[in-house]
Amino acid sequence: MSQHVEVIGLYVRDQDEALAFYVEKLGFRVHTDARNGEYRWLTVQHPDQPSFQLGLFAPGPPVHDAATAQTLRAMVAKGAMPPLVMMVDDCRAAHERLRARGVEFTQEPVERYGAVDASFRDPSGNGWKLMQARR
Repeated sequence: MSQHVEVIGLYVRDQDEALAFYVEKLGFRVHTDARNGEYRWLTVQHPDQPSFQLGLFAPGPPVHDAATAQTLRAMVAKGAMPPLVMMVDDCRAAHERLRARGVEFTQEPVERYGAVDASFRDPSGNGWKLMQARR
């Protein structure tokens, strides 16, 4: 029996805003965009990793009540969620490419522990690390 992780979800404040960021700035593509009443199942995937989907989910009904949704949005906006890591061949080149597309970085590329990394946040506040593999 085979097991694998196929979808990891992020909470976002606005799914359309998140979709534009992940597609236009990070180069992901839409995998699934389906609605069931108020609920929208929205996933994107990186073209180089077709077996993995990143879910862009908005806190709220029918999954969360209003108070829980507000708390989740506030936590994400404060950067309280763990960062995601995107491995790249060349962190400095990826940083320049993404910055040219309008990604705002919270940390410029830095060399440490034998690798190079940089940090940015999506429009909802989710943290990302660009990490160059050790050579």
